[in-house]
Amino acid sequence: MSWDFSTDIEFQPKLDWMLQFVREKVFPLETLNLTADQWARAAAPLKAEVKRQGLWAAHLPPALGGMGLGLIQLGLMYEIIGQSFLAAEIFGNPAPDSGTAVMMAPVVTEEQRETYLTPLLAGDLRCAFSMTEPNTSGSDPTLISTTAIRDGDDYVINGIKWFTSNGSMADFIVVMAVTDTSADADPRKKCSMIIVPASAPGVNVTRDIPNMADPSGEWRHGRHVHSEIRYKNARVPVANLLGKEGDGFKLAQSRLGPARVHRCMEWVGTCHRAFDMMCEYSKSRFTAGSTLANKQTVQSFIADSAAEIEAARLMVLKTAWKVEREGDRAARKEIAMIKFYVANVLCNVVDRAVQVHGALGYSGDLPLEDMYRHARNARIVDGPDEVHRVTVARLIVADYAARAIPTEHIPTRRAAAEKTYAEILATGEKYNGTFKRPAKY
Repeated sequence: MSWDFSTDIEFQPKLDWMLQFVREKVFPLETLNLTADQWARAAAPLKAEVKRQGLWAAHLPPALGGMGLGLIQLGLMYEIIGQSFLAAEIFGNPAPDSGTAVMMAPVVTEEQRETYLTPLLAGDLRCAFSMTEPNTSGSDPTLISTTAIRDGDDYVINGIKWFTSNGSMADFIVVMAVTDTSADADPRKKCSMIIVPASAPGVNVTRDIPNMADPSGEWRHGRHVHSEIRYKNARVPVANLLGKEGDGFKLAQSRLGPARVHRCMEWVGTCHRAFDMMCEYSKSRFTAGSTLANKQTVQSFIADSAAEIEAARLMVLKTAWKVEREGDRAARKEIAMIKFYVANVLCNVVDRAVQVHGALGYSGDLPLEDMYRHARNARIVDGPDEVHRVTVARLIVADYAARAIPTEHIPTRRAAAEKTYAEILATGEKYNGTFKRPAKY
């Protein structure tokens, strides 16, 4: 089956505008240390311009204020957005808000839409997504222990979550919790998603977690924090349930397929920027009789990075193409494959760029050290590499059958071949291991 990634003629000017806008308007903001108020004031006119261009929250359908674009077009947009850590918010699709909005949109009630989703899409509210727990494996959501027990017209939530993105700055939190605590509950149908106002009694943000990307754990403009939250008898109305009880896993999966395509294309965009810096510096830095660009090791860095970026980009676009045509489930293998492959390409390319720049790359005078710290998270977030590799291998091997004798076993195949070519074999000498040149030569 043929596939084509060419950009629609009408859409290419949008991408051209985005690239120029991000480089000229967004890149400069990376150099500033802004307070929350200063960031809001600086970002407001840029967000307004994005909206005028019709590019705000483009991942959503027109009915929700988006552009209704296909996943390939969105991927090309995210490739540009990924060149700056500030761009996602400027374009109305920062994590976790964008993924949560996609998850909420098909299942919200009218009241939920008016109270939470519409203001979220407009950028007037921020949300958090609370699934990961400190005492259970994040790669196995069936182990979630936080509970939401029905008590009359309310749910009472108890448990501890951490790495809740935006937890301390969100207006509301979508919590994944166990609503069916019976001993025989299906592990994949025991959880539900519940909207919890951040101001609800019993919601206690205990800390913002320091991490490799942000050692202080404090908010920085354009960044989201990762919070630890204790839910202690937090009470919310049953009307805050998203979808139906037991839909937690299904809803979580609905945000992961497209979100992984988006995230991987953002990483490709980061790779492009790191690659450009590496190539520029290799032409500029002179040492030991020539520029770095003339050193074989640096040439290998450049060639390997170019090949890996191109391979990663094509893998992600093919995955987007398959999701568009056949849906998330049919593309499970491809989605898992790009997640671990592109994450590793990101780490490789940024690492090489840092190495080529030496002390300058290690310093805070270039964006590379920040990219490097965030790149390491790529191999953990949305499922660690190991889990996705297992998924890919399992899905591939499922298409094969065990055989007592290998399909390619030469002695077994020889009998059929001798029968097929019996006439030819009968007219000539059998091969004895020595090549005999035909007489005409």
